Amino acid sequence: MMPADSLPKPVQARLLRLLADGHARSGVALGNTLGLSRAAIWKQVRGLRELGLTIRADRRNGYQLTRPLEMLDAEEIRTSLSPMAGAAVTRLDVLFATDSTNERLARLAMPAPGELSACLAEYQSGGRGRRGRRWLSPLGHGLCLSVAWRYDTAPRDLPALSLVAGVAAADALGALGIGDVGLKWPNDLVLPGVDHAGHPRGKLGGILVEVAGESGGPLRVIVGIGLNVVTADDLVPSVIATPGAAAPVALDQLTNGVSLSRNRLAAALISVLHDSLMTFGNTGFSSFLEAYRELDALLGRPVTVSGSGTQTAGVVHGIAADGSLLLKQGAAVLAIQSGDVSLRSCA
Repeated sequence: MMPADSLPKPVQARLLRLLADGHARSGVALGNTLGLSRAAIWKQVRGLRELGLTIRADRRNGYQLTRPLEMLDAEEIRTSLSPMAGAAVTRLDVLFATDSTNERLARLAMPAPGELSACLAEYQSGGRGRRGRRWLSPLGHGLCLSVAWRYDTAPRDLPALSLVAGVAAADALGALGIGDVGLKWPNDLVLPGVDHAGHPRGKLGGILVEVAGESGGPLRVIVGIGLNVVTADDLVPSVIATPGAAAPVALDQLTNGVSLSRNRLAAALISVLHDSLMTFGNTGFSSFLEAYRELDALLGRPVTVSGSGTQTAGVVHGIAADGSLLLKQGAAVLAIQSGDVSLRSCA
């Protein structure tokens, strides 16, 4: 994790907003606007480069992003929320940098019944996936979103909430015209299908669900979603390179060159997550089972499931009614409730 004193500074946020339109600006002009010397501007540009941005430097024209960058904007996101979500979202934080959007919400009070808290960040230094893995994304190229919701009693099939969030994310992407998305149990958004070697075609994002509360009392659930939105030349792998793990791909590779608004995407995700969290509290996983099965990227694939120091191989036979992974071994079918899944080569 990046030390707190190494997080991007507010001055970098102001500098990036000046460069975000993709136009070239001289160091002198930037310095005059920000009240900094040319040397200080150069230092801040170097810091932005270290966070994954590609910024050209030219003696005649100055500094320029290689492509325009849409910055996240709380007001723009709010105006794009569905009416129901707009009424429920009582807190919407859009940060330039934080350790983790999930952890940011975890430090706040539990939302009141029916209210949703949301947090987004341009960059997070301590983004996490399942089992403590790091989730890394260049500054401004992805979407780091977390929402917090309250259940007064634990919903049925609570362990399946990450699957529900996956269906919600796929629905939000579909509403924006991105339909080539599959779900890899239990918490990944991927390109469906495999390559010629039988390996995953690519990972678009991941989901991390965290639950806190007293037994029999109110529960706070935090659903974190990380998505690769814009392709970067040096896109940092969002998964650890292990056999069977998918390499990161970005959503802009699915839009035929049409730019995807991160603000519209954030609003769509928050809106669908709000509706899904309400439905899940009433019905459990049953309302999402068929949708998940249609998006299941593992169905019929040979896999290895790792967890609790053991590995289990078999062919995915689908998803059970409670969200468990069904693994076929010969004539037997096992129901697996947790674990990490890696595809095995068909060769």
